[in-house]
Amino acid sequence: MPIEESRMSKLLSVQDLHVRMAQAEGAKASAALKAREAAEAEKKAFIDHLLAPSGLTDEQASEKASIIIERAMANGLTSVQVLRFPNHICTDGGRAINQVEEGWENTLSGLPKEIYQYWKRKLRPLGYHIRYHIVDYPGGMPGDVAITLSWG
Repeated sequence: MPIEESRMSKLLSVQDLHVRMAQAEGAKASAALKAREAAEAEKKAFIDHLLAPSGLTDEQASEKASIIIERAMANGLTSVQVLRFPNHICTDGGRAINQVEEGWENTLSGLPKEIYQYWKRKLRPLGYHIRYHIVDYPGGMPGDVAITLSWG
């Protein structure tokens, strides 16, 4: 069989090309859906973790805080971001934090609330400062909240 005939027999019809293109698009869409579902599951697990009690004693929390503070100090820092979390962990979506309203700490829940209570109980008497603030504004609306601990 001549080479040209061999190549011609491998050519697909336009209909077959359309079928292959549709299959390829379907595979891409399926992969994108699986990736999106995995990301959503990861986000849900993170939020569940944030909302659940940490179970740490004050001694364990002090040990963790000491490590974080010493590492920051070794790098010449006088503050460190302790946690970043979605604003919907707050009962008001972060509005009171964004407006710096009195009593904003009452809108906290889960781990962010635990961190605030630990700071108030153990770190504030030692002179540490804590700040909860909105760090991004997707679509012009308040987004994630960061907790920054400072000593400078």
